[in-house]
Amino acid sequence: MSFNLQQLEMFNAIVAAGSLGRAAAVLDLTQPALSRAIKRLEESVGGALFERHTKGMHLTPLGKALLPHAMSLQREARQAREELDAIRGLAKGVIKVGAVGSIASLVLPLAVRGVLDKWPNLRVEIMEGVWDRLVEGLLTHEIDLALGTSGAESDGVAAISDCRWSDLSYVVAGRDHPLRERGKISLADTLTQRWALTPRGTGPYLHVKETFAQAGLPMPEIAVESRSVTVLKGLVARCGFVGWMSGPMFDTESKAGVINALAVEGLNAPRTLTAFRRRQGILPAPAIRLLDELRHLTGSLPSS
Repeated sequence: MSFNLQQLEMFNAIVAAGSLGRAAAVLDLTQPALSRAIKRLEESVGGALFERHTKGMHLTPLGKALLPHAMSLQREARQAREELDAIRGLAKGVIKVGAVGSIASLVLPLAVRGVLDKWPNLRVEIMEGVWDRLVEGLLTHEIDLALGTSGAESDGVAAISDCRWSDLSYVVAGRDHPLRERGKISLADTLTQRWALTPRGTGPYLHVKETFAQAGLPMPEIAVESRSVTVLKGLVARCGFVGWMSGPMFDTESKAGVINALAVEGLNAPRTLTAFRRRQGILPAPAIRLLDELRHLTGSLPSS
């Protein structure tokens, strides 16, 4: 049986988009034209590939069997085109990626630089936000990759297990914070301070809760909650609040000279970071380029 590559690309587009209408928009086709093409593919394979539902298109057993082969054939054709385009300096496309603030401050910029050095005609769109915003971005196709803390999988979002790395987090305060006068302090000493942190359920909040619980301590009372990294940094740097900051962001802020870690005895707060994708569909080629660069980059970074 021979396959029409264009029909397979349409098949994969419907799987990725979840509906005929969204796939037609992505492919810049009318729905009837896309429907006719899929009908011809179904006639070629000898059965229905999709079940039509009010909420979208679902694969039949025959469609599920075809999917890995269709993805493989499309991927090989795409890679061939990209290699030829790269030789001619013509590789194009948009990388749509989201990241929590700490990743956006170091690892992601390094990965973007590496990709654009190799593929200068690619373009990058970056969304920075807390995890629930990134999940929304993945599910609505605003982004194709999300970079956040591990353990945040859901029905629609899956971790990419071979792209993960680790760093440390710190309790931070302004340079003139009163706790600095004590020298070494305990984690319990910070419970009396005004904390500024991201909301309940976000990665930093959960990491703080886990770290304090491991020390046999309750969660600190959060005086100010905000999803804005800029607001949180301002409260810590200039208003006497205590906060929580991961290694990459902490390195940047400490070099600026206004925020630094408190000397908390025995504090060791590692976290694991992971790339995530939608469970359904295939990654676009530009996103795969960034993912490969992240794998290379984080594989060369020392674990904390």
